[in-house]
Amino acid sequence: MAGHRHRARGAAAVLMTAVVATVAVGCSDNSGSSSSASNAASAAASVASQASSAAASLASQAGEALSSATAEAKRRLDEVRNGVDVKNDVKLGTVAPDSGGHATVPVTAHNTAGSTKSFAVQVTFKDTGGNLLDTVVVTVADVAAGQSGQATANSHRTLSGDVRAEVAAALRY
Repeated sequence: MAGHRHRARGAAAVLMTAVVATVAVGCSDNSGSSSSASNAASAAASVASQASSAAASLASQAGEALSSATAEAKRRLDEVRNGVDVKNDVKLGTVAPDSGGHATVPVTAHNTAGSTKSFAVQVTFKDTGGNLLDTVVVTVADVAAGQSGQATANSHRTLSGDVRAEVAAALRY
């Protein structure tokens, strides 16, 4: 979502630069014509409206993507039968971007059960303000009794800025 916010801000900044340039050209017209200034103001208002629409569209797309990711995570966790809550047995490493800009984080699940188990781990990606950016469910499969298994959680979308990860839920089954 942060990536979409940054793109929306970038689009708005580019369009606002165009507004300022249009107004400046209209104001520097030496003909003394008030219609030039009026045309410039009208063009500036049109560009500002387009910038606002573009920013709203990007924000809407980001919201839809986050809703979809949240629903998918819930569905995946609901599929787990006879799962035991083991959130404290799961640790996350350091969040880092991959080559495509997606946030990645190593996931380690420790199996305290007496037999081989698998884990479904929901990882949330948040910004420094605690706002939810994305969520994924990763499976750590077939971890032997008393051992730890690893997986990597990857965000669905590119995320920028200072992204943090948290274990939202962990089920052992």
